[in-house]
Amino acid sequence: MSTPTLYNYDLDENCYKVRLLMSCLGTEAKLVAVDVVPGREHLSPEIRAMSPSGSLPILKQDDLVLYEAEAILSWLARTSDPARRFLPDDPDTFGKVMMWLTFSARELDTAVHARATAMMDAPGDIDALRDAAREALRIMDDHMTRQHFDGLEFFAGATATIADIALFPSFALSRDFNIDHDAFPALRRWARAVRQLDGFITMPGIPEYH
Repeated sequence: MSTPTLYNYDLDENCYKVRLLMSCLGTEAKLVAVDVVPGREHLSPEIRAMSPSGSLPILKQDDLVLYEAEAILSWLARTSDPARRFLPDDPDTFGKVMMWLTFSARELDTAVHARATAMMDAPGDIDALRDAAREALRIMDDHMTRQHFDGLEFFAGATATIADIALFPSFALSRDFNIDHDAFPALRRWARAVRQLDGFITMPGIPEYH
């Protein structure tokens, strides 16, 4: 299998999700930098030919083109993780992973928009976006509180999956739009566990969580 190409913007949390999983899997990719701010290259005809809305990341391998982080994470977990660590075959665990991937792409997208509004001058009502993001993080914190009571450290079970990879950046970077992490103790504990994963890499703005 040839080396895939990843169209990437270093400060985009969705791009970071893919880089993080690749690092945990030991998978290499050719990175193509896309100047989102201020260059707005993600809206160029070249990028939109691959991702019609201009969203990043984009992964290209031979004739295959994938956009949307959750789809790329799933593809990587199937093609680069023969042990099925990050996307288990067990139907119950698989279903839980898919549930949280959907949550990441839907409810938690408000956190992505809130950060873009606060940090990159994207349009949006920052107060409404922050409130919606806080509610999504509250749902996550309540879930991880229950998981910890059951002795489970991650969202879908005892080990990390692509659900954790997908959810991690929006919490870890939420201080960029003034979310107080002290209000989410279960997520702080979970974030520390994510940071201990073999191959973990960080990006600007992610706390240490000592």
